[in-house]
Amino acid sequence: MAPEREAPEERGEHMVSDTIERRGVGDQAVLGAMRRVPRHLFVPEAEQRYAYGDYPLPIGYGQTISQPYIVALMTELLALKEGDKVLEVGTGSGYQAAILAELPGVEVYTIEIIPELAAAACRQLEEMGYDNVHCRQGDGYHGWPDEAPFDAIIVTAAPVHPPKPLLDQLAPGGRLVVPVGTAGGFQTLWKYVKRSDGEVESFSHGGVAFVPLTRGER
Repeated sequence: MAPEREAPEERGEHMVSDTIERRGVGDQAVLGAMRRVPRHLFVPEAEQRYAYGDYPLPIGYGQTISQPYIVALMTELLALKEGDKVLEVGTGSGYQAAILAELPGVEVYTIEIIPELAAAACRQLEEMGYDNVHCRQGDGYHGWPDEAPFDAIIVTAAPVHPPKPLLDQLAPGGRLVVPVGTAGGFQTLWKYVKRSDGEVESFSHGGVAFVPLTRGER
């Protein structure tokens, strides 16, 4: 049977087993979330036949939904545990927020700068019953000060440097996972960990390719 003719549940299972587990993601909570969230609901209708392939897809307004492996890897790097409060910068289609919301006891705050994407994603997440996801339209570079500090922050587009407001909004022991680099140039996936003394340690996790982080006027 051609992959696009399989039921979404079967395609999701193949996606996890063939392109995520096989590439080294081992966190069972993350793998379970990737199995449960129907990715085709977060892409435009014209792209739904490709929804479970291991590549990014366009979602309009010059933005993309990240490839499943990268979504799983970045989620695993956040090292979330029950009771954690996580901020996502760049809601996009809402898929990454849904994955985060599937993790036990995690509260998700997500910001999207493009009004049309923010409205559509938040509507989709609400319709799917994610009452532990809080949406906001705005410039995510500056984080969500009113809800800080966060145990973890994930950025789903690439700034040219790690945003200082986001590092400032990390709780002690907090983790920031962000692709850093220029559009069309070399980008690296970084994990920053804030120590109890306020100092920040950084860990490189290889080359990636993301759309640039859109900034608002200040």
